[in-house]
Amino acid sequence: MTEFDIVGADAIQSGRATDAYFDRTATTLETAGRNPRVVAEVTADQFPTGSFELFAGLKDALALLTDRPVDAYALPEGTVFDGGPVMRIEGPYLSFARLETALLGFLSHASAIATAALDCRVAAPNAQVLSFGARHVHPAMTAMVERSALVAGLDGFSHVAAGDLIGREASGTMPHALTICFGRGEQEAAWRAFDEAVDESVPRIALCDTYGDEIEEVLRAVEALGDRLDGVRLDTTGSRRGDFRHIVREVRWELDVRGHTDVDVFVSGGLGPADLRALADVVDGFGVGGYVSNADPVDFALDLVVVDGEPAAKRGKLSGAKQVYRTADGGHAVGLAAREGPVDAEPLLTPVIRDGSVVAGDATTLSAATERAQREAARVGYGESDR
Repeated sequence: MTEFDIVGADAIQSGRATDAYFDRTATTLETAGRNPRVVAEVTADQFPTGSFELFAGLKDALALLTDRPVDAYALPEGTVFDGGPVMRIEGPYLSFARLETALLGFLSHASAIATAALDCRVAAPNAQVLSFGARHVHPAMTAMVERSALVAGLDGFSHVAAGDLIGREASGTMPHALTICFGRGEQEAAWRAFDEAVDESVPRIALCDTYGDEIEEVLRAVEALGDRLDGVRLDTTGSRRGDFRHIVREVRWELDVRGHTDVDVFVSGGLGPADLRALADVVDGFGVGGYVSNADPVDFALDLVVVDGEPAAKRGKLSGAKQVYRTADGGHAVGLAAREGPVDAEPLLTPVIRDGSVVAGDATTLSAATERAQREAARVGYGESDR
C-alpha cells in the first residue's frame, strides 16, 4: 500500500499496471506454450489525415521496454505526425504483452499535452509562454506534463518538484493568496515583502488585480517597487474581465506614458490559443493552464501486424510492418517498411531499441526534441489555418 492512490514504478515495469485482459491473454499463451514473434505498431490513424499532432512520451516508453528481448523503432520526440505508426516493436509477444496499457498511456497523454502546448506556442511565437496547469492534474503526473510542454517549445513551467526531475527551475512569482494574506489595501506591503524575501534571480512580477482596478494596482506596484519591478501580471477572473484586450492596452499605455516601457505585461487565467493570438501583440508573456494540462489523450492503439513473419491484422487495420515518411512538400506518406519509400522522402521511424538496449541517440533528448518540434511545425505549416 502507498499513502496516495498512485501506481508505482515497480508495478509499471513488472507489467502489473495492465488491463486484465492482457494479463489473462499472457496467462493463456503461456499455458498453451505459444509465444509468436510479432511486429506490433502504435497508431492513431492508418493513413495521413493532414491534421497534425506532436509526438512525445518516448523517453518513458523506452524505459519500459529496456532490457527486454525486443527491437523498437519510433518517431523522435518532437516529430509532428498525422497518420501511420509512431512506434513499431518487434519481438516475442509475451515479452511485452502485459506492457501495452502502460506503453499507450505514456505516449497518448504526453503527445496530447505536447500538441496542446504547440497550439499555444505557434499562437504567440514571440511571447514568453509558461505552463501553469499543474494544479489540474494528479501530482504524480506533473513532471510528464511539464516536460511535454517543454518539448513543444514552451519557455517554462510552474511545478517545483517537476523541475527537480527535469532539471529545470520552476517559474512563477505570486498568487492572489499572498496579497489577501496582507489584507485589503495592503497590496504594497505584499509586493515589498515578496521583493525582500525571494532570491534576486526571481523576476519581480507583481500580480495587480486582486482587489482594485487593474490600472490602479499596476501604478501602485510601480510606485512601490520602482526600478526593481520587472513586470506586472493580470489574472483577472473571467466574470470581471470584460474586454480583456482593451484592459491590457490601457495598462500598457499608462505604463508607457509614465516612462515605464521596460515593465513587461503578463496575463494568465483560462487562456487558450485563440486568446494568445488575440493578445500576442500587446502582451509580453502568458501563463497557460488547463488548455495544455487537460488535453484529451491521443487515441493511440497498439496492433499486431505481423505474426511469425506473416502479415496479420484485425479487421480495419493494415497488416505488414510499415515506415512513415516526410515528403519533400512537408506532408506524410505511409508505406511498407520492406519497400522503398517515395522519392526524396525522409523515413521518420528510426531505431530506438536493439535487443533491449536503447540506441535512440537524441530522439529523447529534451533540447533536441524542442528544436525538432519548432522545425517540424514550420515545415508542415502547423497552426497556419487558425491564424
